[in-house]
Amino acid sequence: MNMQHLGQTANPQVLINGVSFNADPGQRPVVVDGCATITQLFQQRCAAQGARTAHREKDMGIWKAYSWQDYWDHSKWIGLGLMSLGLKRGEVVSILSEDRREWLYSDMGVQGAGGIASGVYTTDSASQLAYLVNDSDSRFLFVENDEQLDKYLEIADQVPGLAKVIIYEREGLHDLDHEKCLFIDELYEMGKAYEAQHPGAYEAEIAKTRPEDTALLIYTSGTTGMPKGAMLSNENILASIEAGARALEFTGNDEQLCFLPLCHILERNVSVYFPLAATSTVNFAESPETVFDNMQEVSPATFFAVPRVWEKIYSRVLVLAQEATPIGRMAFHAAIKAGRKRAEYVMHGKPVPSGVAANYAIWDFLVLRNLRRMLGMDKMRRGGTGAAPISPELLSWYWSIGVPLIEGYGMTENAGLSTTNTFESNAPGTVGPAVPGVKLRIAEDGEIQTLGLNNFQGYWRNNEKTAETFTDDGWLRTGDVGRLDEKGNLTITGRIKDIIITAGGKNITPAEIESRLKFSHYISDAVVIGDARKYLTCLIMIDQENVEKFAQDRKIPFSDFASLCAAEEVVQLIGAEVEAVNKEFARVEQIKDFRLINVLLTAEDDELTATMKLKRSFVEKKHKALIDDMY
Repeated sequence: MNMQHLGQTANPQVLINGVSFNADPGQRPVVVDGCATITQLFQQRCAAQGARTAHREKDMGIWKAYSWQDYWDHSKWIGLGLMSLGLKRGEVVSILSEDRREWLYSDMGVQGAGGIASGVYTTDSASQLAYLVNDSDSRFLFVENDEQLDKYLEIADQVPGLAKVIIYEREGLHDLDHEKCLFIDELYEMGKAYEAQHPGAYEAEIAKTRPEDTALLIYTSGTTGMPKGAMLSNENILASIEAGARALEFTGNDEQLCFLPLCHILERNVSVYFPLAATSTVNFAESPETVFDNMQEVSPATFFAVPRVWEKIYSRVLVLAQEATPIGRMAFHAAIKAGRKRAEYVMHGKPVPSGVAANYAIWDFLVLRNLRRMLGMDKMRRGGTGAAPISPELLSWYWSIGVPLIEGYGMTENAGLSTTNTFESNAPGTVGPAVPGVKLRIAEDGEIQTLGLNNFQGYWRNNEKTAETFTDDGWLRTGDVGRLDEKGNLTITGRIKDIIITAGGKNITPAEIESRLKFSHYISDAVVIGDARKYLTCLIMIDQENVEKFAQDRKIPFSDFASLCAAEEVVQLIGAEVEAVNKEFARVEQIKDFRLINVLLTAEDDELTATMKLKRSFVEKKHKALIDDMY
C-alpha cells in the first residue's frame, strides 16, 4: 500500500494504543496509521485483520460472528452496486434502519464509492423521511424491513429524486413488485457483476477520496425547528478518532455493544470509527428493548450511553433491591455505603485508605461483584456518558458499585468529541478538559466555543446558518453555556436558548435543576418553566416502572398511566422529591408548583428527540394548559 498516496507525511509519528498518529495533535493532515481518509483506513484494517471477528449479531437467538473480510466484501459490493446504478461522487445515500451489520456495510460502501452517508432515525415519520430525503437530495435509500419500507411507499410520489430503495429484510415482502425497490442480496450480485467488468474500481474510488471531502451528513436532533444537515469531512472524523485515542484507552481485544441509533454521532464514533482504529469487536443489540439482556450476554469492556439509559439501569437495580429479602436489602445498602466511601477517593484520583479499601473489598466480594455480573458490567473497564446532562449523584452511584463512569461532551458540529474526563484526570461535576487537538473558550455571554480540526464544514446548503454557527475568527459557537475552572475543566450549565429570565430579571439556567430532579428514581424527566414569570414551575414525567411499584406496594388503585399520575399519593410522592431538590437551590431557583405529564412519551412524539431529549418548545406548547394552571 502506497503510504505517501494515503497522506503519509514527514511529520514525526507516535504510537498511541498501538495506532500511529502525528506526534502533535491537531496537525494537518490528520493521519491514522498513515491513512488520511476513513475508507483508506477501512481498506487497510480489513486487509490486515482478514478472518478476525469484526461484528457479532444474533440470528435465531444465537450470536454469529462476521469477519473483517466479510465487512470489506459486503461494503465493496454495496459500493460497486450503487455505482452500477449511477451513484456519482458527492451524492447522498440515506440509511433507515435499526443498528445491524448491514448499516455499517452500507455506511462504508457508500463512502468507498465516493458518496455521502446519511442516517435516518427509525422513529421518524413518513413526512419526516420525505423532508430528509428531499433536503439531502438523496439518490438512494436503504430501509431495514417492511415497516420502514411502508414509510417510503407512503411518500414515494413526494421524493422523485430517489433512483432506488434497497431493502435489508425480505420477510413479509415476498410479493413485492415495485420498479424502484430491490433487496440487498440483489445489490450484492450487481456489485459482484460490476467488479467482474471493472476490476479494482472500488479501490480506485477509495484512492480518489481526499481529507476535505464530505463523508457524512448528520441531521441534528431538531430541538429547535427542522433538522439541519451537518457536513462532516474525512478530516473531521479522523481528528475525532485521534482525540478519542489520545484521551481514552481503546484496545483490539475490547468487546462493545452497539445499541444507540447509528444516525447519532456518538454511536457512529464508538461503534464504527473508534473500533475501526482500535480493531475492536462490535456486538449489535437485537433491539432497543433487549439492550439490558444483551449487555449480560456480551459483558462489554467499554459502554457509552446517554444519561437516560444509565438512569434506567439505576432504577432497575433499585426496584430489584426493594424486592429482595430484608437481609438482602440490608446487604445491598451496606455494600453501596462501602462503595460510596471508596468512590469519594477513586473518583478524584486519590489513594484509598487501607480501611476503606478493605471494607469495600469485603462488600465487593459479597454483593457488588454479583451485581455487576447481573448487569453485564463485570468486565467493564470504562462507562461513558454524554449528549445530555447527567446527575453527579448518579455518576457517584456507578463508581460506588465498581463501574467507573466518566462524562464527556461533544456535539454533531464538532464530530461528537471536544472534552472528556479520564481516570488520570477526573473532575466529577464537569465534562473534563478539552481533548488533545481541541481548544476551548468561554465568550462574554457565557457561550462555550471550540476550535479544532474536528469542527464541521457547515450545514448542507444552508450558508446562512453556517455563518451564524462560526465566529469571525473561526471558532464554533456551540449554543451551550458553561464555565472553565483553573485546571481547564468545563462545566456546562445549560443552553443559551433555554436560559430563563424571570419577571424579576433573574437569569436562571434550568439544566442543573432538571438534572437534580431526574436523579430521583421516581422522576424520568423534567422541564422547568418560568421565562418572564414571577416564579419557577415544572412539568414532570414520572418513571412508570418505579412509580407503579410504589403504587402497587401501597395498594393505590390505578387503571392506566393517566390515573396513576392523578393518584393523590403519587402527586404527594413527587412533591416530596421536588421539595428535597429545592433545598439545594436558592429561593429564586426553587420550584413553586409542578404538574405531571400524564401521557407516556416515545421518540415518535413531537416532544422527544430520537436521542430521548425533551424539546422544550414543543413541551411548553403542547402542555400550555397545564402551565397556565400553575400561574
